[in-house]
Amino acid sequence: MRKVLLTLLALIVSGTSAAAQNKTFTRDGLDYALDLPSPLWRAVARVDVHEHFEFINGDDYSNGYLRLRKKLVAPGTSTENIFAEDEKWELRKLPGYVACSSGKGTDFIGHLRGTLFSYEYVDGGSAMDGRIYYLQVDSRTFYVLHFTVASKKLQGLHEEMDSIARSFRLK
Repeated sequence: MRKVLLTLLALIVSGTSAAAQNKTFTRDGLDYALDLPSPLWRAVARVDVHEHFEFINGDDYSNGYLRLRKKLVAPGTSTENIFAEDEKWELRKLPGYVACSSGKGTDFIGHLRGTLFSYEYVDGGSAMDGRIYYLQVDSRTFYVLHFTVASKKLQGLHEEMDSIARSFRLK
């Protein structure tokens, strides 16, 4: 009985510490929040026309990188059409680009509904994977969560990327 209680206590403590590792990211002036699943994920401010944030897993972009943007489209535009535009203007220019989803995404549900598209490419001789989550706010507004990671590290980060996308929410 004591062994069962100790095992149960260990499971509760490990579950609590895993949950405690999640860190919510938000800032004044942003209309969204998301949860970063480990202390390795960090926000980096970048300023071009205005300040926005990117997210890096550790100190190397190949360990996981998230670029986030808001996209306005014509009412009724499908995620397949948005992906096709992104593919045409951005993704096809990547060396060794191959769409894994053949233009068809996978339905995705978190705080917002959306579609996930995957692709592969090469960066500096290293195989890379990309995952793009198109999360729909309304008929004209999407948030695009665009992850890239070294292919050899994707398996370990697949769940973390899904977790971040599921946690994305409007304030």
